[in-house]
Amino acid sequence: MSPLAPQPTRRVAVLGGARVPFARSDGPYATASNQEMLTAALDGLVERHGLQGPGAVGEFVAGAVLKHSRDFNLARETVLGSTLDPRTPAYDIQQACGTGLQAVIAAANKIALGQIESAVAGGADTASDAPLGVNDRLRRILLEARRAKSTGARLKALGKIRPGHLVPDIPRNAEPRTGLSMGEHAAVTARAWGISREEQDVLAAASHQRLAAAYERGLFQDLVIPFRGLARDQNLRPGSTPEKLAALKPVFGLDAPGPTMTAGNSTPLTDGAATVLLASEEWAEARGVEPLAYLTAYETAAVDFVGGDVAGGEDGLLMAPAYAVPRMLERAGLGIGDFDLVEIHEAFASQVLATLAAWEKRGLAPVDRARLNVAGSSLATGHPFAATGARIVATLATLLAEREGPGRGLISVCAAGGQGVTAILERT
Repeated sequence: MSPLAPQPTRRVAVLGGARVPFARSDGPYATASNQEMLTAALDGLVERHGLQGPGAVGEFVAGAVLKHSRDFNLARETVLGSTLDPRTPAYDIQQACGTGLQAVIAAANKIALGQIESAVAGGADTASDAPLGVNDRLRRILLEARRAKSTGARLKALGKIRPGHLVPDIPRNAEPRTGLSMGEHAAVTARAWGISREEQDVLAAASHQRLAAAYERGLFQDLVIPFRGLARDQNLRPGSTPEKLAALKPVFGLDAPGPTMTAGNSTPLTDGAATVLLASEEWAEARGVEPLAYLTAYETAAVDFVGGDVAGGEDGLLMAPAYAVPRMLERAGLGIGDFDLVEIHEAFASQVLATLAAWEKRGLAPVDRARLNVAGSSLATGHPFAATGARIVATLATLLAEREGPGRGLISVCAAGGQGVTAILERT
């Protein structure tokens, strides 16, 4: 075979995961950096899977959405501060809320092509330790002063500074192209698809109840690493019911009649980190590790949420998975009925329900709710942006392995910027 001929791809196994419990912003992790949380998650994975040896992992891929300038090399610095071999290459990746799943895909591609045998993928985000930028007007003045050729010119430039220039630029949860927050975008989509308040509260309550049940039966025993006094996700409310959630006031979509989105059926700002161990079958077999599942397909998509059919719901900010999943299933020759489990990232209850409706409109069969987010999802765990994809992959793989037989799971993650990342896990 010519060395330039296409090489056959290999199956990529998901062997395990580790994450810190997710915490509400400005809570237990208020002073924890992205690097500290990600290092804790990585160390947990290293310890539980015996990855301390030289060259144990071929690569580490991770990212964060809210990053300080000091985090420019987050993945590599995390490796250097962890118990993983310091000679492990690492690099950052970022695609808003799709970051964690894109990190998994990037690592999987190299394993599939035979470039590496194993990898760790993941992500971290802290809404508590969000970076504060220098006011842009002040930044321009300081750059002008730096470029000045004389002391007089430098003082003249600095003399332009005014009190208002000292106000920092704080990251906003808003799309630069529209100025609307993700919640406001989701409210538009909820109205377009006729998503009711009751439906949203039922889904949100189920997320909490199912996550609580999963903890009680020990599903997360090998997945969650205690950190800073937490052993479970802080946002979890085991006693949540649709009736209790119905008492909350709407917080999004207040500019139109009948707003339905509340703090209870929307994800809170969250801090946390998660990692996943991936490898070739040969690597796993050599170490006597049985794969939890295999990553067999993935697809990304984007919508025109600025100039597209936003009012009609087709191109809402978080609707890209409505296009990605049908494409992926067609390519794989599968239908919704072929999946034992379906994991949809719960940015908002309304977004999950709109996605389900859109899939049906595009010809997919209805999703059996008994198979949807069976161990809870982001409404209960919280959503540290870049960590969610890795959390979902590790959880779904564990759920498939728990079934002790062949099974297939679907992953759907929406992301800011009108994007979506989707994937398929299988256990044979």
